[in-house]
Amino acid sequence: MGRALGILSCCLALALLPLPAAPRGSAPRPRRQPRPGGPSAGTAPSAATACKNRPLDLVFIVDSSRSVRPEEFEKVKVFLSEMIDTLDVGERTTRVAVMNYASTVKVEFPLRTYFDKASMKEAVSRIEPLSAGTMTGLAIQTAMDEVFTEEMGTRPATFNIPKVVIVVTDGRPQDQVQDVAASARRVGIEIYAVGVDRADMQSLRIMASEPLDEHVFYVETYGVIEKLTSRFRETFCAVDVCALGSHGCQQVCVSNGAAHLCDCYEGYTLNPDKRTCSAVDLCAPGRHECDQICVSNNGSYVCDCYEGYTLNPDKKTCSARDMCAPGRHDCAQVCLSNDESYSCGCYEGYTLNPDKKTCS
Repeated sequence: MGRALGILSCCLALALLPLPAAPRGSAPRPRRQPRPGGPSAGTAPSAATACKNRPLDLVFIVDSSRSVRPEEFEKVKVFLSEMIDTLDVGERTTRVAVMNYASTVKVEFPLRTYFDKASMKEAVSRIEPLSAGTMTGLAIQTAMDEVFTEEMGTRPATFNIPKVVIVVTDGRPQDQVQDVAASARRVGIEIYAVGVDRADMQSLRIMASEPLDEHVFYVETYGVIEKLTSRFRETFCAVDVCALGSHGCQQVCVSNGAAHLCDCYEGYTLNPDKRTCSAVDLCAPGRHECDQICVSNNGSYVCDCYEGYTLNPDKKTCSARDMCAPGRHDCAQVCLSNDESYSCGCYEGYTLNPDKKTCS
């Protein structure tokens, strides 16, 4: 179990592999006033300034069974401390509790005990692993009965503070975790399940909240623990990827909660890679409002008219020109309008010359 914790951090870094989940369909591209993408959009703010802190009642449930070696459990504690560092900890912001379990469960400190990072990390450093057994269901039930209570520091439901559990384990639960986890989810507790090394993936899926690809993770080593911390930071702090400038969108980045979508400027369309954009042929049939001729113009278009017609003030429709107006024709004597063109004639007593313009 301890090993699971260690691996948790590690794997998460390496794989941060959300468990495969059923496809949920592409999110529609919102047409909002998005953030322009690209380096030219200005200096990207730091992660700290881009993080929109949201208060949580957060409980870590850490597996410390015999399978977790002492050095691995120490790395788990480092992970907990780093997680605390990334959170906006405080009585009015995020409250943190830590639980330690094996065949028994120990509440190391509840939500009401510490409201500063230094005290929390000091308490984490003193945590000792327990013994054999992996009673994950018992640990989640204890969290509901003894930690997520107003007496122990959980804020009233009227505050609308999310209740979140992160379970870190490297083994298979030895009790009925499915029913207990379902009960926790029904009362509004959001469960993240992190499996390490030999953790049973089916059990992780059973206990985690939906969507599973955002709540179930598997990590293989402790070497990438920082990645695990970063992943949860993005989730809990709702990091604005568009503000950070790390979104990869060619033109427009649209924030969508903790995620983002790419979009394009008017006159461009999003390519299949969902990041880059290509100019739309606005002169394709049905895309423009030109009466006669459409001319593409750098992501937009202008209208034009056939020979013998002139563009009206609406810049869309055309009217036939008076080809016999002074200065428009080459006739020596008489100009005869003829639809989009003209022909020349002569006065009585004259005949049109072979050049069709002059008269004799």
